[in-house]
Amino acid sequence: MKTKIKELREKRNLTQEALAEKVDVTRQTILFLEKGKYNPSLRLAYKIAKVLDSKIEDVFSFEDERL
Repeated sequence: MKTKIKELREKRNLTQEALAEKVDVTRQTILFLEKGKYNPSLRLAYKIAKVLDSKIEDVFSFEDERL
């Protein structure tokens, strides 16, 4: 999964810690999400998109080569 979390977060002058607090996760979770090493639940994806004032599909993209 690819994300634009880092780009959108920095655009809004949010640190990983600040975003994590707003969506009730650890900073490490945000770090793993930004690196594409963790797939969020739908609820977490929605919370992140809302805080970043974006649509879920603008924050997260899933590219499956088998499709």
